[in-house]
Amino acid sequence: MKDLQFHATINAPKQNVWDTMLDRETYKEWTGAAWPGSDYEGTWKKDTEIRFGGPDGSGMLAKVTEFELYDTITLQHNAVLDKGGVVAMDLNATPGIEQYVFAENNGVTELTINLRIDEEWAEMFENDWPIALAKLKEVAER
Repeated sequence: MKDLQFHATINAPKQNVWDTMLDRETYKEWTGAAWPGSDYEGTWKKDTEIRFGGPDGSGMLAKVTEFELYDTITLQHNAVLDKGGVVAMDLNATPGIEQYVFAENNGVTELTINLRIDEEWAEMFENDWPIALAKLKEVAER
């Protein structure tokens, strides 16, 4: 497993950044900059599952393990999805973790993305998260 961290300073209150990040329409806009066609199915609530994916059906199945409104969301990656459906992860393996932390100071939000992921995904996320966060910043600051 590899730990990665990404940051964005966004000139908008954290509630606005939160809403922009999680609203399905704006989610598709900012994630589409890095992962074209990205979407999700599910609700952002503790103990729910969310299916993240692209137009070809590939993606990730995750469980919301922490949900503190306008502060923190933590997701546990439970399965990889491919075009044919769920590809179960090794049940003995440590699941991946994805966490979003929002902190506001004088109307400016510091967003931190913490990831603990399988090594094979590291290069993609190192390349793509900065692109996605730049687009999130643009959309949230409109």
